[in-house]
This record gives sequence, C-alpha cells and structure tokens, in this order.
Amino acid sequence: MRASLIQIAVDEGESVESRRRRVAALVREQTGADLVVLPELWTTGAFAYEDFGREAEPLEGPTYEAMAKAASDTGVWLHAGSIPERDPDGPLYNTSLVFTPSGELAAAYRKIHRFGFDQGEAVLMGAGRELVTVRLPETTLGLATCYDLRFPELFRGLVDAGAETLVVPAGWPERRRAHWTLLARARAVEDQAFVLACGTAGTHAGVPQSGHSIVVDPWGEVLAEAGPGDEVLTVEFDPGRVATTRQQFPALKDRVLGLEPPRRGAP
Repeated sequence: MRASLIQIAVDEGESVESRRRRVAALVREQTGADLVVLPELWTTGAFAYEDFGREAEPLEGPTYEAMAKAASDTGVWLHAGSIPERDPDGPLYNTSLVFTPSGELAAAYRKIHRFGFDQGEAVLMGAGRELVTVRLPETTLGLATCYDLRFPELFRGLVDAGAETLVVPAGWPERRRAHWTLLARARAVEDQAFVLACGTAGTHAGVPQSGHSIVVDPWGEVLAEAGPGDEVLTVEFDPGRVATTRQQFPALKDRVLGLEPPRRGAP
C-alpha cells in the first residue's frame, strides 16, 4: 500500500479559497498513491483561533466539495485532514473527512480531545463523542486528531473496533516535536498498528509548526519521516504486517484492565 502525507504550510497571507485550490492540486499529483492524508485545520491554521468562527463551514461545504472532487479526479482514498465544522444545531467542531476514490464521504470524525486547557479550541469547539473507523480494501483506518495522540485509551478503543492503521492529522507545535515522535511510536507499539501522522509545516498565528510527518510500523520502527522543508512524504507499507506482528507477539491478547469490571477487595 502506498500513502502520501501532505504537510501543508499555512501561509497567513493566502486566502482559504486559494489554499483549497493549491491543496487540491497537490492531491491530484499523488496519482500513484492508494491513500493521501492532509493535516489538521489546514484551511485556517490550527492555532488561528480567531479565524475558526469566521471560516467555519457546514460539513458539506466548499472544502468538502473541493476534496471530494480531488479524490475522485485522482482515484485515491483521501483523508482530507480536518476543518472547522459549523453544526447548524450546535457548536463548532474540529471535524475530519475521509473520501472514497469515487469522491463519496466514507466517514467524518469530530475530534474528541480538544486542546487549550480552557482556552482556544477547548472553549471554541465542541467535543466529539464517537470513535470512527473506515474500512479500505487493504486495511481498516482508525481516526484521531492531533491532541488525541496523548490519550492511549482512544487508540485502544479504535483497535478494539478493528483498526490496523491509525491516521493522525495534526497541527503540532515545533517546541513539542519530541513528544510528537515519541507518542506516534508509542501508539504504534502498544496497539501493534501502523501510525500515519501528518503534521502541518510553517507557522500558525505565530506558533511554529513541527512538520516532520511520520509513518511508524507495528514494531515502533520509523519507516519514513519528513524534513521541515518537505511538502509530501510518500511511503510504501504492507498492511499485512499488522496481523503478523499480533500473531508473533500476541500482547493484545494478554490485556486485563479495561476488559472486565474491576474486582472488589475482600470484605
């Protein structure tokens, strides 16, 4: 399976419509890929909090339409990163979109863990409540977004739901890049799954982004990592290694906590 991770640098002087056209063109260049992944909140910038409300759009808005067409034009599965979604009956959400090679919406995931510690995204956006997986011909994707990477219970839930490849679009700051790499490898090892983590480059609202998109195999080995100046990271991997790894080292079968109600102590 071939995947292309596009770590878009958000130019603060560029209009959202111009950025949509630029990103759609980049997607169309990935003609040899099976899966293309975009980063978190690339239409606005993950730290451009003041733009969330102004640039929010309905689920089936202009970004949805542009990315659906790019997927169908290229014939790829497209994880279109995330957008600030405006729910007509509720708050804003940080919502990821996945399209089939024919341009149909396969899944939408509303980010569960909001970043900001009672500021920024944490107060401007609502929290998702559902774990989401997507079945591709080669593998089952488990969807997570940026700050979710710090919460291993979410990923274990995705594995229990059948996920074999964990896809994490992000707007991860440069100053915590060591955590980005560490956590991506940790999620791969503990869940015996591939991790495809796609981060933005450039600077968002004065916050330098880490870039360094990364692909990790089920043993925690880094298969590929983008440099700060790279726009596209392309890697080939064998989804069948997930089943092989889980058979050779069946740690998931030895789980105890979280599978059964805790036993009470002796009276």
